[in-house]
Amino acid sequence: MLRTGPSSGEIRNMSGEDIFSSRLKLLIIMAKAYLTGCPIGKYRKQAIIENSRCVFYHSLQLVNKMASSKDQGLKVQACTVFADDMHEEHIFYQRTLLLAVMAKALAQGRLKGYFREKALKENLNRIREAFIFNFNVKDVKCLKVA
Repeated sequence: MLRTGPSSGEIRNMSGEDIFSSRLKLLIIMAKAYLTGCPIGKYRKQAIIENSRCVFYHSLQLVNKMASSKDQGLKVQACTVFADDMHEEHIFYQRTLLLAVMAKALAQGRLKGYFREKALKENLNRIREAFIFNFNVKDVKCLKVA
């Protein structure tokens, strides 16, 4: 049998960023499934709400950390300006906050209407562009067993 993945010497413990990334990917997949018309059952609702809660609080912590580091920079230098990459990262985390709120609303049946779904689509597309999330099932070797 073909063994895929890192050797035992290369395995590391998952960090908070790894878990955040995985939960965000799952939230993106579930929101895209909703937009394509897949039904939302009891367990999917629970998963969306739980993942959106975790993504929301993790993003909120990162936004607050970035804001406090910006404030410390302003105290040290009077003319500190946000760097472009830090600004983009800040916008990314703001978008993930919005996605978490919208995902919880769709799980609770409160995301109704054309314009709300359009806003969800636009937010998902912007997050995917920043996240560079291109998943193709055919590329996953571990699914090609038996």
